[in-house]
Amino acid sequence: MNSLSADEILRLRAMLVELALTARSREEIERAIPPHLRPGLFYFWPVWAREQQDPPLGDWTTWLLMGGRGSGKTRAGAEWVRQLATGPEPVTPIALVGETMTEAIAVMVKGVSGILSVHPEATRPVLKGTTLTWPNGVEATVLSASDPDRFRGPQFAAAWCDEVAKWPQAESAWDMLQFGLRLGDRPRQLATTTPKPTRLLRRLLGDGQTIVSKMKTEENKAHLAEGFLEAVVGRYRGSVLGRQELDGEMIEDLPDALWNRDMFRRHRGGELGRVVVAVDPPVTGGPKADACGIVVAARVGEGAAILADWTISGARPLNWARRAVRAFKEFEADCIVAEVNQGGDLVKAVLAQVDAEVPVRGVRATRGKWLRAEPVAALYGRGLVAHAEGLSALEDEMCAFGADGMAEGHSPDRVDALVWAVTELLLGERVEPRVRGW
Repeated sequence: MNSLSADEILRLRAMLVELALTARSREEIERAIPPHLRPGLFYFWPVWAREQQDPPLGDWTTWLLMGGRGSGKTRAGAEWVRQLATGPEPVTPIALVGETMTEAIAVMVKGVSGILSVHPEATRPVLKGTTLTWPNGVEATVLSASDPDRFRGPQFAAAWCDEVAKWPQAESAWDMLQFGLRLGDRPRQLATTTPKPTRLLRRLLGDGQTIVSKMKTEENKAHLAEGFLEAVVGRYRGSVLGRQELDGEMIEDLPDALWNRDMFRRHRGGELGRVVVAVDPPVTGGPKADACGIVVAARVGEGAAILADWTISGARPLNWARRAVRAFKEFEADCIVAEVNQGGDLVKAVLAQVDAEVPVRGVRATRGKWLRAEPVAALYGRGLVAHAEGLSALEDEMCAFGADGMAEGHSPDRVDALVWAVTELLLGERVEPRVRGW
């Protein structure tokens, strides 16, 4: 297979592209390939790769590959690492960075399109702990973006960073990685992600040393289940969520949204006054229930700081109550503020089952979600509310919150909890604050 000429590779690739547009399954594609070319074809990436999955030519430091779900980002990343590790001039050591250690190993290393899967047995690396070792001695280290301090010390010649738009401390982790990317003649890094308008992604897009490639989910349809294309792609095609999650577009703020990302200021520490844990409980419990919004906020001078988002999905009442009480104790809060529209005294009773000594203030919604949120958004506009690091999920939901009271089609449970917290601290009753450090 490696003896194919450039023209033969191009012809095979063109044939596969045509088959991808017409075939119903991968088996149908394989049957159409001449028998003498089938052995080892899966591992011959130059034939399968679409143009956007090929590493860019020229002088670059960062290759940013943005694509929809299932568009082939992981396979492109794994093949790039394979090329670095097993090419004529092997590159070592390599950093493999995922959102968490679990996801990095499960997706980047062991996944169906991960590093182990794309290697023939003769050149396949061995994973021991968090280290991959190839037969030729090349090594790669798996790292978690959730722990940027772990990047201090190690040095690398290349890095593959997956789903960077989901990293909880994205800029800190990225910056720490850059300090370690200093070995070899030409250190390079590949960042694969479904795009979101995060600060890190905006920064990379504005960097002159970044080369950007974009891919759509439908372009990889030969390798996706037909049901997925019909149920998911068909349903979300053309929507804001579909353009982001399927077409790999960077979707900026909604034109009529109460919040936009320029309104989010970072909380830099300082003295905290009153601290509250706001809870927006779901109507029902179990895996299919709405999430229970749990947001921790504190009074800071004339404004407020959002300290944490402990929202939990699919939890039974006692489980979300335990989480809320744990947040109350960990942040030394003054009270739990809980919406009681749906559960009434039951919400307070569930919290009391966990700890009867925790003070609970019940609040009742008399207006719609949008109307309740407007005065809180106005405080953001005046620069009176700041956010701690690591609140990207909350910020995404805030920017997606629409006039229909929904956020991308689902209940905005994080936003509801945030609104109750800020209302309690800045728009509710006057309470003499306690002063503490944080």
